[in-house]
Amino acid sequence: MTSLPFFVYGTLRPGEPNHDRFLRGRTDSEERARLHGAALYDGPGYPYAVEEPGSVIVGELVTARPGAHPQLLMELDRLEDYAPGDPHNLYERVERRVTRDADGTDVRAWVYLAALSVTARLRTHGKLIESGDWLGRR
Repeated sequence: MTSLPFFVYGTLRPGEPNHDRFLRGRTDSEERARLHGAALYDGPGYPYAVEEPGSVIVGELVTARPGAHPQLLMELDRLEDYAPGDPHNLYERVERRVTRDADGTDVRAWVYLAALSVTARLRTHGKLIESGDWLGRR
């Protein structure tokens, strides 16, 4: 498994409840970043990212400390109810390019996107977060 950083856009962002639970003290860096080609929907209570050309999601690029990545990956997969190949997944963990705000460079990262069945429901009945920023949704 490739040790990529994670792009987080919801409850794993700094100040949100799952940040302290899963990430505090386990990261080397957390940098503001953007995921292009995806839109953000309210879950409710947590967001879903859906592939959408022309849209942008605001979040953080999180790099795990050396040695912490395998355990963190396993815990985040569990949090997101993701299991490789499971047709009942709510999210799929995929590799995407995200852009660092600080310098504009693109970085490959793991991102949890809504699974296809969830995506269809969101596009039909979901609440789009137009700003693409979970923290600014209120």
